Order: sequence, then structure tokens, then C-alpha cells
Amino acid sequence: MIELYTWTTPNGQKPMIMLEETGLTYHLNLVNIGAGEQQRPDFLAISPNGKIPAIVDRDADLPVFESGAILLYLAEKSGKFLPASGAARVETLEWMFFQAAHTGPMIGQYHHFATAAPEKIPYAIERYRKESLRVLGVLDQRLKSVDYIAGEYSVADMMHFGWARSGLSNFKGEGAENLTALAAWVERVEARPAVSRALDKLNAAKEARG
Repeated sequence: MIELYTWTTPNGQKPMIMLEETGLTYHLNLVNIGAGEQQRPDFLAISPNGKIPAIVDRDADLPVFESGAILLYLAEKSGKFLPASGAARVETLEWMFFQAAHTGPMIGQYHHFATAAPEKIPYAIERYRKESLRVLGVLDQRLKSVDYIAGEYSVADMMHFGWARSGLSNFKGEGAENLTALAAWVERVEARPAVSRALDKLNAAKEARG
């Protein structure tokens, strides 16, 4: 049994999608980051950085935090969505770390400075807008030659999906509409039954909490 602690953000969607894809048994625990629940002592004991998502593998009594580490752990536990060795494994890991270092942080910083910061700083907004579009362009170029980011559907796609979908929406009319290969990939991933179930379950759980 996997205890999943998460929310409906792009980072929070990643392990939910992975658990639905693998068929591992799990229990969903929502952590309302808008209400500051990620700073509660019981959650900090699992995720010292106070960020979602996190899991606890009850079979091994093992907590895991950070979305990339969680996906790697679940891939190795299930034996799915991550090549065991060789060039294919390296390529998958490269694109996973690309998301952790670039796609998520750049789009996340843009969103903060453009919508949440108490002071609008044009330099910061423009810097992260340009970098977000550049990073999305890297993905678009990659997906012109492959159906999925690492060739076969994998944890690399699960890492990028929520952020890429958010980026295409945020930057519509600013260049994102030209990223047609990326948009087609988002549609392919979104159409997967496990992805649809994951998103529906997350949204339903959030609505149930009110």
C-alpha cells in the first residue's frame, strides 16, 4: 500500500498518474497547500522541505519526497515505465532531470511573478516568460521526431505532462500556439485512460473537500 500525499498542481499530478498507470494499490491524501497544510508537523516528518507530493510505502515503512524521486521509486518498485539499463534508461533520466531543473521551475517562477507577486517586476516576468517558452520549444523540437519524450511512454512524460499543459495554456497567443508537436503530445498523454482517471480522481477529491 502506498500512502500518497498530494494536491492538484502539476507536481502533485505526477505520482497520481504513475500510481494509476502502474496499478499499485494506494490511498490518496490531499494536502491543501493553499491552507498551509504542507507545513503541518505530521507532513514535515514525511517531506522535510514542506512541499507536495510525498509518499509512504507502507510495505517498506519508507517515506519518499520530491516528485522525481517518487516516480523513480515507483518505477523501480513496479518494474514499469523506466528502462532497466542502457541508453534508453539514460535518455529517460535526462529528460526527467530536464523537467526538474527547467520546465517546472521556469513556468512556476513565471506564474509567481506574473500572478502572485505583490509587486509586478517587468524584468522578472519577461525573463521567466522567455525562458519558459524556450524550454517548451526544446520539448516541441524533441517531439517532432518521437511520439513520447524518451521514445517510449515513460516517467519522463509523466514528469512533464502537467507543466507542459499549463505552459501551453499560460502562453497561448505569445508563441505557444506554434508548439504543435508539444500540443499533440499533450493530447496523446491526456487521452490515456490512467491519466484521465488520475486527473478526475484528484479533482473529485478536491471538490469533495470543498
